[in-house]
Amino acid sequence: MRHLKRTAKLGRTGTHRNMMLANMVCSLIIHKRIETTLAKAKAVRSVAEKMVTLGKSGTLHDRRLCAARLRQESAVKILFNEIAPTQKDRRGGYTRIVKLGQRQGDAAHLAILEWVDVPVSEPTPAKTEAPATEAAEAPEAKKEKKPAAKKKKAAAKETEAKA
Repeated sequence: MRHLKRTAKLGRTGTHRNMMLANMVCSLIIHKRIETTLAKAKAVRSVAEKMVTLGKSGTLHDRRLCAARLRQESAVKILFNEIAPTQKDRRGGYTRIVKLGQRQGDAAHLAILEWVDVPVSEPTPAKTEAPATEAAEAPEAKKEKKPAAKKKKAAAKETEAKA
């Protein structure tokens, strides 16, 4: 019987689950927002909130505990220097889960997990237009590649003929 056993297993072994949760918390710390399934978001939320609670005290011991759990020193620095100070006056509930709907392929429930008081920087959009000089050079580069490919084929045929 599984009475009083609250761990979400997520279809993984214990070590795999712990590493997955640690990686997802690190992604949440670095990117400020992650999109995942609802079950994983609920599991990650508890780990992330415990890490913020450690970060609020800011002691060396808590930093080492956090580093042992997350295993990414860059994420620990961001947590202690940026995220934890913004959550200093909150007494819990550092994250929010926004439900998105179901995924097309397997109908899994999707959610966004994000920090409550930390502003999310929007990703910079990729360039949609190339400058005119680069666009003019691109066809020339393609023309140069074709003769080289023909030379390689001819060299391959010669080696086959010799053999």
